[in-house]
Amino acid sequence: MDILAQIKKWAAALAEAGVSVIALGIVLEVLFKGVAIPFMPSISVIGNVTAIVTALGSQGLVGLVAVWILYHIWQSK
Repeated sequence: MDILAQIKKWAAALAEAGVSVIALGIVLEVLFKGVAIPFMPSISVIGNVTAIVTALGSQGLVGLVAVWILYHIWQSK
């Protein structure tokens, strides 16, 4: 069981790092306003997040349930 606990810790750390990288990407896009950022020239973080939110929003109740499930998973870590 110690292995599963360790894997859970790693997964939580990776998820937290991923959210931090996404937040950094959003801040950099807002600061540089369309200028290519050197280490991510063709990635639009804001565009990708907007597309995900639009896709979930267009699904109606299914999208709302998906967001609720993801929120519960995130809170239970």
